[in-house]
Amino acid sequence: MKTSLLAGLLAALLPLTAAAQAPNWRSPDPAETLVIDTTKGRIVVELAPQVAPLAVARVKLLAKEGVYDGLQFHRVIAGFVAQTGNPNNQDGGTSAYPDLEPEFTFRLTPALAPQVAFVTEASDGRTGFLGSLPISAVSGGEEARARNGRVLAWGAYCPGVFGMGRQADPGTANSEIFVMLDSARRLDRDYTPFGRVIAGFDVAQALAVGEPPEAPDQMIRVALAADLPDAERPRLEVADPRGALFQAKVAALRAEKGADFTLCDVEIPVR
Repeated sequence: MKTSLLAGLLAALLPLTAAAQAPNWRSPDPAETLVIDTTKGRIVVELAPQVAPLAVARVKLLAKEGVYDGLQFHRVIAGFVAQTGNPNNQDGGTSAYPDLEPEFTFRLTPALAPQVAFVTEASDGRTGFLGSLPISAVSGGEEARARNGRVLAWGAYCPGVFGMGRQADPGTANSEIFVMLDSARRLDRDYTPFGRVIAGFDVAQALAVGEPPEAPDQMIRVALAADLPDAERPRLEVADPRGALFQAKVAALRAEKGADFTLCDVEIPVR
């Protein structure tokens, strides 16, 4: 009886200990940070290769080759999305490379799961953060998770999330990218998410609106932070979602919102 009680207490304390031991702040990897200098200012995106390795590799390749430089935000809908990335500055354009397979979902493996901080949990699913990317995952119970060790998960289309554009065929993502200007969870598991804005979301919201806009804004230069001269790299620290600072922020927001609290209410602090 005493042994069982002690084990239960330890199990209950383990998540709190892990959160307390996680650092409050982390520095994004320059090799996984996309810097988009636009006519309205700079947007910095943290990429998520754990979620969409093919899409991230494609975006990196096109950025390194300068394909994105000078392209327009050819479709911007207020309160929804801003699209760019097609060499012809229209919907349906592609790069010189083949289309990509869909990466609408991924698996939380035993190696990846400790990197996630969940903020909601229900009988039918959980939501949280993998780095700066909001995600959802199934909740099959601890037995099921322990049995297969691979939990189905997917990126959540909250404000600031970047995704791959495509045509009607799910396997037609190529070069087009879009950034969410507000939540649109109906896009979950239907478009490939590959990163999230960690600085410059106000820039994205200020882009000229239209389909196409009368005077479209442009991506002047798109590059990985690692490829920029040291003086031009963004100097940012992002709150670790597993840290005590972030957990306290979520707890306060949950108390304020009550039953209306959702994953997309959470903004990750950056300094």
